Amino acid sequence: MESPDETDGLLYEQVAEKIGGLIRDGVLRPGDRLPSLRRTSLQQDVSLTTAAQAYITLENTGLIEARPKSGFFVRFQSMLPEPGLSRPSASAVLSGSSDIVSRVFTAAMNPKIIPLGAAYPGADLLPVKKLHRTLAAISRSAGKSAISYDMPPGCEPLRREIARRSLDWGTTLPMDEIVTTCGGMEAIVLCLRAVTRPGDVVAVESPTYFGILQAIESLGLKILEIPTHPRDGMDPDALEKALKAHKVAACLAMPNFNNPLGSLMPEAGKERIVSMLAKKEIPLIEDDLNGDLYHGNERPHVARALDKKGLVMLCSSFSKTLAPGYRVGWAAAGRFHEKVKKLKFTNTLATATLPQLAIAEFLKNGGYDHHLRSLRRMYASQVQRMSRAVAEHFPAGTRITRPAGGFVLWIELPKQVDSLNLHDRALAQNISIAPGPMFSAKNHFRNFVRISCGNPWSGRIEQSIATLGSLAAKLIK
Repeated sequence: MESPDETDGLLYEQVAEKIGGLIRDGVLRPGDRLPSLRRTSLQQDVSLTTAAQAYITLENTGLIEARPKSGFFVRFQSMLPEPGLSRPSASAVLSGSSDIVSRVFTAAMNPKIIPLGAAYPGADLLPVKKLHRTLAAISRSAGKSAISYDMPPGCEPLRREIARRSLDWGTTLPMDEIVTTCGGMEAIVLCLRAVTRPGDVVAVESPTYFGILQAIESLGLKILEIPTHPRDGMDPDALEKALKAHKVAACLAMPNFNNPLGSLMPEAGKERIVSMLAKKEIPLIEDDLNGDLYHGNERPHVARALDKKGLVMLCSSFSKTLAPGYRVGWAAAGRFHEKVKKLKFTNTLATATLPQLAIAEFLKNGGYDHHLRSLRRMYASQVQRMSRAVAEHFPAGTRITRPAGGFVLWIELPKQVDSLNLHDRALAQNISIAPGPMFSAKNHFRNFVRISCGNPWSGRIEQSIATLGSLAAKLIK
């Protein structure tokens, strides 16, 4: 005789299979709203719990998605292929800045321009009023301490909350190892300075966030781009080969949701990279900025969780999840903690006190996890809608990533399309995009663009994608 659990399991699988069959047969189409859980339980003659488990199963397989306050919908399945493994040249180079970065950010500040270029969260998705109330309350209760220098390692309540949250990342960060910083980029720069000298080689993903390239350039370091897969991240085989050919001082990577790819490195890949770097005593600077923005059901573990020698320097900030303008980040630098703490003191002396206290309070009592659940659903939905619009409007031969987290899309256009040219033409139509060469020290990815899905979906955004597709098609002719 079957146990109740086994019977329930069979029931929810049967319900999920029925609904999944309707989706696969085209009866339920992308964008269609599914019946409510209560209606499904009545239609299928099952409990609400069984109906909910069936919907969770369909979510896990990517067939449906939950939209905040709207219900469940059939998820769009992009028919466009993915880009392949990147193939940068094997030489290490000094990067050269381009004015295109400043142009993209200047455009993002113009309210007349649709900001698809700069990857920052739309204010409508953030708990602005709640943060304002928290900040005001802290400013009244903290007294003189709120306007005093908060010397390194930084705000103790914030470091305590970060240490508590690290349990969800598969690791335990000692509170005393965490140094708070002025945003995530300062954390990365401090870690780079702690383990390199001008002229050293730093291995990075290809493509990678242009801010990382600029940071490495500013320190007089050479950049070695490593082939990277749009789903699995940095290729361990390629990194192993590069380590044999070059004297690498540090490796800098985003294992969880690389920007611009949205890739998620499998646990086996993380373990292999951490191990091979440890054998050569090479530090890994892990940028986990997007780690909390996963689209699946579980928060991926950080590579730091696999570190046995104190060589993984974990960095992050609250810029993509809570408050970009507060400029609060942090670094947990392992065996290099003391050096990073001293460098923080000489670099910016201290991180602003009041924003740190406000974020600490929000993490403790402000419903941060509830906010993250809502934010993740919104980002996942917006990525799907943008993917659908790209598939509908962009020219034949276009390829697009399938991000596992974050809120950006990496799009490969036909070879004839020069993304720098497309950027200029789009800007003339009040649309900002990020051209591919920004994400390579060697100006690779000429026919690629990154598009941000950080703002709530609207007809204006959908029309901008149609316009971009039309502009790209004209560049082919």
